[in-house]
Amino acid sequence: MTLGAVTLKKQLIMEKALELFAKQGFEATSVQQITEHCGISKGAFYLSFKSKDELITALIDHFMNQLTSDIDYVVRNTNKDDLLYTFYYTIFHTSYQHSDFARLLMKEQSHAFNNDLLEKLHYFDRLIGMTILSMLEQIYGEQVSETKYDLMYCIKGFMNTYSQLVVFYNVPLDLELLSNSLVEKTDLLAQHTTVPFISEEIIQLFTSPMNEAVTKDQILDILAPKIEEMEDSMEKESLVLLKEQLEEQTLSPVIIRGLIENIRNQPHCKWIAFLLRRYYEF
Repeated sequence: MTLGAVTLKKQLIMEKALELFAKQGFEATSVQQITEHCGISKGAFYLSFKSKDELITALIDHFMNQLTSDIDYVVRNTNKDDLLYTFYYTIFHTSYQHSDFARLLMKEQSHAFNNDLLEKLHYFDRLIGMTILSMLEQIYGEQVSETKYDLMYCIKGFMNTYSQLVVFYNVPLDLELLSNSLVEKTDLLAQHTTVPFISEEIIQLFTSPMNEAVTKDQILDILAPKIEEMEDSMEKESLVLLKEQLEEQTLSPVIIRGLIENIRNQPHCKWIAFLLRRYYEF
């Protein structure tokens, strides 16, 4: 079986499993039910995933990679005046696009996940927190130097609470109005909050692991198999050039930025684009 066929099989399993998970939940869905729903053998399943937990982790990675990469791109590439609105709109638009899995995460994470899966969610939560802090510093600067961590948690609260409206209720929602409403609320908090509760010392207790820089070898380990499994395309050519650049630096920052831009909208390359932006500090 070629790498391309393996990738397609994984995608099929993930899509069909999500249908079952959405109906029954994680715990109530067995590998047997997933294989029957996919029309494959258990052996074929275990060629793609070692366990149901590994499958769930892959689903979490796919959803959270999309969300984390999208908001990271917004924060790095949107002018200060539009940044807060674009940030909120991106959050809710992405949640809406992946509403089945977002709904499942909200329902299941409090009781169905083992420690490894919960740590995976905490990892992405810390990444998003760092992106929010960067956004606050860009928009408000020294004005929120004492309260930025409290503001970060307020924004996370807005994201979680209002995402439930987007995900759980089958009613048309005006995402532009919602985003503008939250911009107003955030501005009020930023301008008038004077009593901080969350200190930098508290933050460091559970964010310090995220301060480690992304390494070249970590990115290369992800790039190599991704290049092998992709069909010939502009995105694949860009990945090849980015891999060569990591191995032997010859390209200018402008060209590197352009190559990253080439891949960032390809769903299976968004995480690589995110890591490369962090590595090159774009």
